[in-house]
Amino acid sequence: MELRQPRFQQDYIGSGHVKIAPEVYDALARGKAVVALESTIISHGMPYPQNFRTAKEVEAIVRDNGAIPATIAILDGTPYIGLNDEQLERLAVLGRKVRKTARRDIAYVVAAGGNGATTVSASMFFAAKVGIPVFVTGGIGGVHRHGEQTLDISSDLTELGKTPVAVISAGVKSILDIPRTLEYLETHGVTVATYKADEFPAFFTESSGCKVPCRLDNPEDSAKLINANLNLKLGSGILIAVPIPKEYSASGNIIESAIQKAVQEAMENNVAGNAATPFLLARVNELTGDIALVKNNALVGAKIAVALAHLRQSTNNSFARSAL
Repeated sequence: MELRQPRFQQDYIGSGHVKIAPEVYDALARGKAVVALESTIISHGMPYPQNFRTAKEVEAIVRDNGAIPATIAILDGTPYIGLNDEQLERLAVLGRKVRKTARRDIAYVVAAGGNGATTVSASMFFAAKVGIPVFVTGGIGGVHRHGEQTLDISSDLTELGKTPVAVISAGVKSILDIPRTLEYLETHGVTVATYKADEFPAFFTESSGCKVPCRLDNPEDSAKLINANLNLKLGSGILIAVPIPKEYSASGNIIESAIQKAVQEAMENNVAGNAATPFLLARVNELTGDIALVKNNALVGAKIAVALAHLRQSTNNSFARSAL
């Protein structure tokens, strides 16, 4: 495939620092539902053309449930909020040649005029910057196993502590130390909720054995929680953990065995830092099968975003009527 510059770049709206897709800009201006999506899953999650098909399918799920998808990435040094098909395919074809970009990498990628596939932390930063309150991903990072020795803690957690965006995910990636991750989030004042469950999910499995203080049973309750967080200007994010559907949930013992084997292989191969997560997930996927968690999260996230948009619009209408 011949790689070309996006044909519709001139149609994007922004000051030059960040470009917003017209339909995303219009939806935000009208108070409609928008769901932010990361781009690391496109460039680093799977090979082409499967990654491009998956990205399109996830966006279609968001649209089919009443929201506008806003996939986030940095292209030629410019952050984009919402990508067209050509830009999505460009990321998919380039694959791992695109830099995996967390918050710490944003300034460097922009200054160098490079291409960046945004992780959870970078996607949250840009979503908050343009006023998108709901972000969907597969699973977030966390405190790595043996993190008390390595201090290997994902920037996803610190971002949740300072960025007011609700993250809809399948919980914490199961290769990580879930109890310590939840303790870290509590320390940073992050509200952690489960969706239609009493226990925090473990990415590939429905339950981790860890309880959380907040349970949400429908999009409307989720919207009320997000709305309260925004109205109070708490400044922190919310993690809404959605268990993987029962029909896709693999045996916990099989998953745990695969994780232990992958962790051991990572240590033997001296894999650490931001290379550890894709290495471990790739090995676990090979041993347990590939599960498209993000599609279920996109379904739930879109419904929550629509409920939130309706709630905020009805609240604004009530204020307007009372002022008459």
